[in-house]
Amino acid sequence: MAEADIQVQVCHALPDSSFLRTLTVPAGTTIEQAVAQSGLLQAIPGIDLAINMVGIYGKKKTPDTVLHEHDRVEVYRPLQADPKEARRRRASSKPAKG
Repeated sequence: MAEADIQVQVCHALPDSSFLRTLTVPAGTTIEQAVAQSGLLQAIPGIDLAINMVGIYGKKKTPDTVLHEHDRVEVYRPLQADPKEARRRRASSKPAKG
C-alpha cells in the first residue's frame, strides 16, 4: 500500500520580499527534495543548500530530514554579523552605570 501524500510549506524571507509555497509531496520527502520541488532555487538563484541553513518552524535541521504533515521548511539567509560580536559592540557603546 502506498503511503499518503502530505502537505508542507517552503519559505524564504528576504529584506524586501518573501517566498512561500505550499506543496503536496509523497510521505518520506526530505527537506532538500521539497525545496527543489518548490521552485525556490529557480526563483532565488543565490541559494545553496550546502551553505544556507534550513529548519522546520525555527529549529535547525539537515537537508536530509524527512518531512511530516504540515511542516514549514525555512531556508535561512547567512548572518550579516556575528551575534556575539554585535552584542559586545552595543554593550561597549553604552555609558557606564554608576
